[in-house]
Amino acid sequence: MPDAETSAPASPARRRALDWRVRFAALSLIWGFSFLLIKVGTDGYAPFQVTFGRLLAGTAVLAVAMAVRREKPPRSGRTWGHLFVAAFFLNALPFSLFAYAELTIPSTLAGICNATSPLWGMALSVVALSEDRPTRRRVAGLGMGFIGVLTVLGAWQGFSGLDVTGTAMALLASLSYPVGWIYVRRTLAGTGSSALALTGSQLFLGTVQLALVTPAFTSTPDQFPLLPTLAVIALGALGTGLAVLLQYGLVQEVGPTTAQMVTYFIPVIATAAGVTLLGEQLSWNTPVGAVVVLAGAALTQSRARASAATPRRATGIGPLSRN
Repeated sequence: MPDAETSAPASPARRRALDWRVRFAALSLIWGFSFLLIKVGTDGYAPFQVTFGRLLAGTAVLAVAMAVRREKPPRSGRTWGHLFVAAFFLNALPFSLFAYAELTIPSTLAGICNATSPLWGMALSVVALSEDRPTRRRVAGLGMGFIGVLTVLGAWQGFSGLDVTGTAMALLASLSYPVGWIYVRRTLAGTGSSALALTGSQLFLGTVQLALVTPAFTSTPDQFPLLPTLAVIALGALGTGLAVLLQYGLVQEVGPTTAQMVTYFIPVIATAAGVTLLGEQLSWNTPVGAVVVLAGAALTQSRARASAATPRRATGIGPLSRN
């Protein structure tokens, strides 16, 4: 789930004309369908090419938004250095890992693995962030989430029929997000730049990283199949560009606690999309385990809900980390 480290809710005078619930539903659909788009994109392109295309399209959308709002990128070289690291952990690495993972695992499983990010985040924050201390409820949520993951993977069957490498990549991608969030909280708070400027700059740096890596591991495509090409463009323009703007607006209007609830809808939509549109098979343990994972993730976030009335310090770079 995107990190919710940003400003407090906006005043009623600044509320958008389009009801926030509609934008919340749109964001859930966009991010939920991202895993289907990754699967379709890898039917025609190498994983690094899919990631490069989505970052390029997403950067273009945010560049237009920055131009319209007359936002300027950060000036500090130190800030750019931190953004380069953040772009790796929040964009380049997880996006590439999910693309590689979906070569061998269903998009439904990738979407459920993505839902483990809050669990990883809770475990890591205990070690890396002094202000985050575990409570009994959050530890219980972590344990419940772990049981849910084992249920999804069918541990009692010895993980038979499961591609271990692909699943490990998807779980590692989910782990990469909270690593990036923690780094952002430690290094990019109080930079003076707007959230839009930071997010646009971060996506640009992620695009540069993939522009350097992709030619080294892939060859130039000799054809551009229509459906995979449209999938990659939609993945970037909607799932990496428009979604950032939607999430940014939601956090401003209704606050981070409500906005981050989108996390719990993503695997449901990803599963429905994979089963109905891609014909992926779904055994009983997948949805049951997913429910347990989401329940555990909700418990790990319970402290944030309890203190929702107290605005948290802004980093201005939260909405960049979800598919």
